[in-house]
Amino acid sequence: MSRIERIEAELAKQIAIAISDGIKDPRVKGLISVTKVTVDTELSYAKVYVSILGADGEEEKVIQGLDSAQGYIKSKLRKTMRLRAMPELHFVYDDSIAYGIYMNQRLSEIVKKDEDANE
Repeated sequence: MSRIERIEAELAKQIAIAISDGIKDPRVKGLISVTKVTVDTELSYAKVYVSILGADGEEEKVIQGLDSAQGYIKSKLRKTMRLRAMPELHFVYDDSIAYGIYMNQRLSEIVKKDEDANE
């Protein structure tokens, strides 16, 4: 595992902890999971992919809330990580978990219809 990959993994872990510690912004609601973090080679910019469950169509507002809480999150990161400069965080909505849940439900419905047809 390269240095960049280790930093990305640690950032993902520490950002998730900072989010779960409680951001006061009312736009930040639902179950928020950090799915992936990518940083550039200079460690000046980090793209943080988050999955949001329970926001019911307000994912963009949650992302805006996370962007506005960036100062709080970065201050938490500075306390736990030893980087010369903390990268600028950019939050991106990742719908892969929600899509997986949707596909699982659809497959369950198809299986149930197939079982009902075979009875």
